Formats: sequence, structure tokens, C-alpha cells
Amino acid sequence: MPFNLRNRSLLSLCHHTPEEIRFLVDLAEDLKKAKRAGTETQRLRGRNIALIFEKTSTRTRSAFEVAAADQGAHTTFFDPSSSQFGHKESVKDSARVLGQIFDAIEYRGFAQSTVEELARYAGVPVFNGLTDQWHPTQMLCDLLTMREASAGRPFHAISFAYMGDARFNTGNSLLMIGAKMGMDVRIGAPKAYWPEENIIEMCRGFAKESGARITLTEDPVEAVRGVDFIHTDIWVSMGEPAEAWDRRIHDLRPYQVNAALMAASGNPQVKFMHCLPAYHNAETKVGQAVIKSHPDLAGGIEVTDEVFESPASIVFQQAGNRLHTIKAALVAALA
Repeated sequence: MPFNLRNRSLLSLCHHTPEEIRFLVDLAEDLKKAKRAGTETQRLRGRNIALIFEKTSTRTRSAFEVAAADQGAHTTFFDPSSSQFGHKESVKDSARVLGQIFDAIEYRGFAQSTVEELARYAGVPVFNGLTDQWHPTQMLCDLLTMREASAGRPFHAISFAYMGDARFNTGNSLLMIGAKMGMDVRIGAPKAYWPEENIIEMCRGFAKESGARITLTEDPVEAVRGVDFIHTDIWVSMGEPAEAWDRRIHDLRPYQVNAALMAASGNPQVKFMHCLPAYHNAETKVGQAVIKSHPDLAGGIEVTDEVFESPASIVFQQAGNRLHTIKAALVAALA
């Protein structure tokens, strides 16, 4: 292994080098090929991994559990009702207990400080499955997906835009990973919805080192002009009150990913990406409630159903790649 990632935590990717990130994506690609060919070698037999979920999940939990099982490891799942984590026992104490029993810990929850405290005291690798600030496993997945959909083009030759609320984990992480990997990355959002200034400045520093091009603009057409990929995410994040919807819809409607915005890219091969779940129709309880209050969004909220179900949409390829990139992170740290 050309990089020493053994026993290394994965907390944000801010402290991983571009070479280390590229290695993880390459490893994920190799593991994906091996799984499909039936030639995968189990390198994590005898390993035990704790999965702590303070936020619900479909893709992250599935990917960690299947990745571990494919590699011969065992997982133990903890949700807020099945452990004392953060309730009757502090994060610091829980970290020291779990570190004595498990070989690694995954955490999906709210504060970035929680996953960092786990890593500080556990004595074993800790993987961030999502916090309010960063989503590193999703970024590895997105890099693999964009490279696959670009016929293997190098990252510095790929351009993408993120549209919508960019203040949280997905917007922060896409800006950061694009800057790290020398990409042409744009944020299209009202200025009040841009990442915090300290994150923007950190990313400008990464871009200076990598040659990346960073654009933050309130003009949705400028954001997507010429890009290869258009990303978005739900407009109200997990844990936010339902009342936030009216304000977000008012502010973010011009940044909805619809057929007109896709066409505004000027690229007939532009692809659509979303970390999911997506409110592209009224087939979910949340989607039904929002559309009932805003009938003009019957065709979709942050993305229209027309785009989501179109040939340009690669969201399910993207979702499947969560498995392979999470597996790569586990293998690199624990094998």
C-alpha cells in the first residue's frame, strides 16, 4: 500500500492528501470489480466494527454493513434507543469503552465535534458516516461516480456544480473535495446559503495548491454553464423544523434542478447527481406535505421528477458506489 492509511480515521478528508484520496477511489474501483467478478478476497476477517447512528440512514448503514460482511468483518449497530451513547454515558467514556471492544467505530450524527471526540479517545479508527459539517464517505463515492461517468477522465478535467443550500455537509464537502482534487467546482446559491467563510477560505487554499477553480455565485445559469455534473440535495436538512420549508422554497426555487437548468449547462451529456433521499415527487410523506402546501412544486422540489427519472440521472449508480468506497476506507484502515 503506497500510503500509510492503516489505523487512520476518516473524519472529513480535509487532512487527507489528494494522493491519499485518489488511492482510496482507486481501491474502491478495484474492490467493485472484484465483487462483480466474484474474486473478492476477505481481508477483514475477525474484525469487529461498531456502527453508531444518531441520525437515521438507508445508504450509509447498508453500505457499512454489507462492506464489512463482504470483507469478513462483523458489525454491531447502535441507535439512540439501544445504547447509552450521549445519554447516560459521555462521548469520551463511550469512546474508551468501545475502543476496548471494537476494532473500529463508525458514527453518523449531528456535531462534527462528536466524531472528533470519538477519534480522540477511542484508540481505534473512527469513520464519519455524516455530521452536520462533513460527509466524507459520500465524497469518495461522488468522486468514483464522476470518474466512471467521465470515461475515466482525471479529476482536474472534470467540472461540476452544486445547487441549493450549501451551508451543510454536502455543500461543504463538495466544495472541499473539488478544491482538493483540482476540479472546476461551482456553488450556485443565494449568498446567505453559501458555506461559512472559514470553509471557503480553507478551500481557496486547497485550490491554490491543486490548481482547482472555485466559483460561488448567486446566478444559477452561471453556476452550471459548461459543467459535466449538476449536484443537489434536499432543501431542509435532517433535524431542522418543518417551518423551515416555506423560507427555503422561497429562497431556493431558482436553484431547482429542472430541465431548463440542465439545458442551461450547454452540455448535452451533463449528468445529474443527488446523495439521496430526493423529493422529486409526492410519493413520500415529506414530499406530499410540501407539495400540498406548494402545489406548483408537484413536479418535484429540489429536483423535478423529469430530471430525476431521465437518462441524465446517475443517482442510483452513485448510491451503489457508497458500498465500494466505504469498503475501501475500511480495508485501507483495518486490513
